[in-house]
Amino acid sequence: MDYEKREYCGLFGIINHAHASWLTYLGLYSLQHRGQEACGIVVNNKGLLTAHKDMGLVSEVFSEQVLSGLKGSMAIGHVRYSTTGSSVLKNSQPLLIDYAKGSVCIAHNGNLVNSLELRRSLEKSGSIFQTTTDSEIVIHLMARAKSKDIVASLIYALKKIKGAYSLLLMDNNRLIGLRDPLGFRPLCLGKLKNSWCLASETCAFDLIGAKFIREVEPGEIVVISEGGLKSVRPKEIQSAKRAHCAFEHVYFSRPDSLVFGETVHLVRRKLGTQLAKEHPVDADFVVPVPDSGFSAALGYSQESAIPLEMGIIRNHYVGRTFIQPAQDMRDMGVKVKFNLLREVIKGKRIIVVDDSIVRGTTSKIRVRNLRKAGVKEIHLRISCPPHRFPCFFGIDFHKSSELIANKYESLDKIRQYLEVDSLGYLSLEGMLGCLKNAASDYCTACWTGKYPIAAGKRQGKFSLEERCCGQGEIAMCKQK
Repeated sequence: MDYEKREYCGLFGIINHAHASWLTYLGLYSLQHRGQEACGIVVNNKGLLTAHKDMGLVSEVFSEQVLSGLKGSMAIGHVRYSTTGSSVLKNSQPLLIDYAKGSVCIAHNGNLVNSLELRRSLEKSGSIFQTTTDSEIVIHLMARAKSKDIVASLIYALKKIKGAYSLLLMDNNRLIGLRDPLGFRPLCLGKLKNSWCLASETCAFDLIGAKFIREVEPGEIVVISEGGLKSVRPKEIQSAKRAHCAFEHVYFSRPDSLVFGETVHLVRRKLGTQLAKEHPVDADFVVPVPDSGFSAALGYSQESAIPLEMGIIRNHYVGRTFIQPAQDMRDMGVKVKFNLLREVIKGKRIIVVDDSIVRGTTSKIRVRNLRKAGVKEIHLRISCPPHRFPCFFGIDFHKSSELIANKYESLDKIRQYLEVDSLGYLSLEGMLGCLKNAASDYCTACWTGKYPIAAGKRQGKFSLEERCCGQGEIAMCKQK
């Protein structure tokens, strides 16, 4: 993994369980990989909604004492990494709002591409925002709907927003989950005896012993109350197209999760197999970059018949608050997070398999450390195509100028920058061929520049001038 590629958030919700807050805590714990900045839980105790949120990891924010105080039979939770809105406590979720129609809370995974335009319009007409997140816009739009029904108000809001969104909402008596019409981000439905659950990934269900039922469909609103589950598919927000984020399979999701109908580990292993077919090289060992490169490295090893070896070891106990002792020690973060098995790799020719390269800075430091450890040859293999374009749908790379594959015009120049003996990326066709659904069902914008949603001049918090190449339009990025 090169540069901390950070995806928007993770969601978990449950209804009709005496220990709702505890199960939500466990659900969030299993989704911690989707966001490590902040987390929160809102519980519903007989119609009264109570929230506890803070900056930090799930295990840091929620103690036994805190969870014991969060009583109620319904809850939703959220782990956050900010792609829109600064990293401060007021932007942590779920957002809990009291307004004329009652109490409602919302948790969001994704990114709205027309949030800046909507926010300006709402502010001009008198709306006062408490946060800088695009998620709050949904609540303000719901408040302006004429209907007092939460589902009708939600549909009114959904007709006005554009972008990637999987949402959980909870009012005084209902739990609601939904996905955007294109299905960018995952959201799944589970059941634990008489309790319904919603989560970003199925690994959350595995931890609490819930049974995975199905995915929430793109454009579907699932409404759950004491009376049971109701599915609503508003005609106004339906789409025949799909735009599942292929990067969920490449990097974001946990290997043990079922995402877009496939087990992530098995997909990544196929990516590695295809990578070996496209970029074979003679070497002594295949070495995965832990942890996200392991499944692809396994596939590469099996296809090439080159032994898999653990030459890089990850320290799983590095906290988000690790402080570098001096500014000039740029590689200290890499050394703290990863250590090398020198006795294994010294004098060897190795194939290093990673999921992706974004900026290239971390990869370069890692290669230099491998050279210092005495590695004879380093052949870098990447299990997805080169990232050349910014993402506006929930991945934290907003500028093409940040991306190494956009900065250097040829593969050989990237190889020279990284100081490796050879470099091979998986082709777009090879990657899509490893996925179960049709190639047209996936968003590949960060690799191809073909965005599934037509964007205005500005998107989200950042203008295209800020997010792209300084030239003002996405299309211009293709010419860079």
